[in-house]
Amino acid sequence: MQHDVAVGHLDLAAHVDEALAVQALAFGLSPEEVAVRRHIVLRHLVHPGARALGATTPAGRLVGFVYGLPNDRRQWWSTVVEPYLYREGNSSWLDGSFTITELHVHPDYQRRGVGRRLITEITDAASEDRSILSAIDTESPARTLYRHLGYRDLARGVVFPSAPSPYVVMGAELPLRR
Repeated sequence: MQHDVAVGHLDLAAHVDEALAVQALAFGLSPEEVAVRRHIVLRHLVHPGARALGATTPAGRLVGFVYGLPNDRRQWWSTVVEPYLYREGNSSWLDGSFTITELHVHPDYQRRGVGRRLITEITDAASEDRSILSAIDTESPARTLYRHLGYRDLARGVVFPSAPSPYVVMGAELPLRR
């Protein structure tokens, strides 16, 4: 149940390996992919406005995390998704948006409201009027959650270099629906 998990500020730089272990389980990452993502996460955390929340058990075990930052068109992610958003008439979403960079919950804690709490709490603290994110472009529990919260598809079939599957960019006005 969600009440056995506390959601609060996470010093992600100090807990990056623990967080990436959750992501590896939730997302099926290899040790090599985790090593690459470690560098990316630490680089993101130096951006102004970057913040993270963690979900921990009473014993202090990290079972989920989210982090994000105000979107900047100069960031790599924005440069990749911009042509797709432009094609759909949605490139303005890259301005004035808080980007959910990663959201992952340990498989044993999924479908318990942990992901919902993480994403709503981090976006509730955003000063931006809307939020954007990318997800694998397939029907999944994550996409269902995002839709329930008010996210809608802004561009589909987004191809990231070295990603095996296409992604979708989704956006929602803030605050998210409850």
